[in-house]
Parts: sequence; structure tokens; C-alpha cells
Amino acid sequence: MDHIKSESVAGGRARPAQNGQSYVVLQVVLKEKLFGTGSGNLTELEKSINAQAALGYRLHTITTSASGSKGLGGGDRIQATLVFERLGIN
Repeated sequence: MDHIKSESVAGGRARPAQNGQSYVVLQVVLKEKLFGTGSGNLTELEKSINAQAALGYRLHTITTSASGSKGLGGGDRIQATLVFERLGIN
């Protein structure tokens, strides 16, 4: 069975919402690893969630979708879209 290796994209970096907005949307690309062990996907997702939590946001929604393949030896990619909600909004 193939193992999963994470590969974060720029959109997966922590950031605050724009002025006047309550939500932040981030995308993390997860890459299927053809050989070896040690999935980094959960760690990568955890880093993104904890970074946003440190900025005062909680995870509201997460979805995943297939985002294609990089061909032979490149592995398939899964795109995780995370929606964070700012805490303390009245």
C-alpha cells in the first residue's frame, strides 16, 4: 500500500483574516508517497490548525478533493481546504 507524504503549499501558511472579515481559508496539498513510511499529512494539517489557533481562530470546516497526479513517481495529490473562524466575534 502506498504511504502518504505531505507537501504544504504557500496557502497553508498561517495568516489573519483581512480587516472586517471573520474567516480565513487555507489550502494544503498532500502528496501520496510511492515508497517508504512515515506519513506527514496529519502533522502538516496539525501545524496549519495550530498556527491559526495561535492567531485566535478555530477550525470551522475541512474538505478534501483529488487534485491530480504528477505522473510516474510523482504520486497523487489531495487538496485539503480548511476554513477557520475567528474566535470572540459578537
